[in-house]
Amino acid sequence: MIPFKLHRICTLMTPEVGNEMEVEGVLNPAVARGPDGELYIFPRLVGKNNYSRIGIGRVKFNDDGEPFEVERLGIALEPKADYERRPDGGGGCEDPRIAYVQAVEHYIMTYTAYGPHGPRIAMARSKDLFTWERMGLVCFALYKPLDFNNVDDKDASFFPINLPSPHNHNSIAMLHRPLFPDSIPEQTVKLDEDRDIDKHKESIWISYFNLKEGKNTSLENAKFTSHHCLAHPVYPWEKLKIGGGAPPVLTKHGWLLIYHGVKKHDECTKDAPKYTYSAGVMILSEKEPQKILYRSTEPILTPELDAETIGTVGDVVFPTGTDRRDDIGKPNRIDVYYGMADDRIGVAKMIIPDELPEN
Repeated sequence: MIPFKLHRICTLMTPEVGNEMEVEGVLNPAVARGPDGELYIFPRLVGKNNYSRIGIGRVKFNDDGEPFEVERLGIALEPKADYERRPDGGGGCEDPRIAYVQAVEHYIMTYTAYGPHGPRIAMARSKDLFTWERMGLVCFALYKPLDFNNVDDKDASFFPINLPSPHNHNSIAMLHRPLFPDSIPEQTVKLDEDRDIDKHKESIWISYFNLKEGKNTSLENAKFTSHHCLAHPVYPWEKLKIGGGAPPVLTKHGWLLIYHGVKKHDECTKDAPKYTYSAGVMILSEKEPQKILYRSTEPILTPELDAETIGTVGDVVFPTGTDRRDDIGKPNRIDVYYGMADDRIGVAKMIIPDELPEN
């Protein structure tokens, strides 16, 4: 039995017939419990020509406590800022993640702003999940020869509580995935199986914003530093690349991180490259999140259903949201919301094991 294995509940959301904002898919949602205790979902809505908005909906549960459908409530963010729009009229607010960050007393949404310079990490904040205020692009301090400000970046999420940086500064920590040149699956899938893995290029990173005592805490104009390469591809199921998934959730074992890994599809050839996105799990140290205590050697969810293997981009399961089920008295149950073939949204559940497995 695979530890932390995900068990599918349902296909939760599909494109709404006749809705022009969803003609190319609904996918990769954030989820968050509101001040009212309800679970809200923030799907990426893809219109014609890959023009993406971030919607908002309410997840509905049946009498057994299982999620089964979404009540659409409108739009949370759509491309308006310069860094979200491209000169050709395109643009995007894509793939959100949301965490309530205690230090700033706001929900913080990190999302991919697809603007004139390519995909970059942007932030917005809210007190109630309904009204969002943009905070601009995330800024980074220089890391040796690497300048994250001038590199495409995605899959960012915040830890909800303050954590010590590697230099023991009280900090807000953020996971992210820089897309360095020659590190995206469309390129790496064409390389030989025994290629060297560049630990800088094909990895999940963690960066920190150092908090100042005695001053108002804000992420506006914050500069992230103390960059650390958290993890790079190791196992066959993630050989092409790995990237962050849903925001970290604190469990009895440490921080649970559901992430994605990419491998070559069994039918991949150099003339017809194909790849597969699966989900895996890491447990990070509660007080030192740059330390990995456990990592799944096998994926906990792989594309199997038609809705996961056939779509805008086939053979993709892409986790982006988690809900710890305290609402039904089951804190060891984690529901995971994920994109299916870049076209629709599924939900699956796991039970946190009593003991942390050995790698």
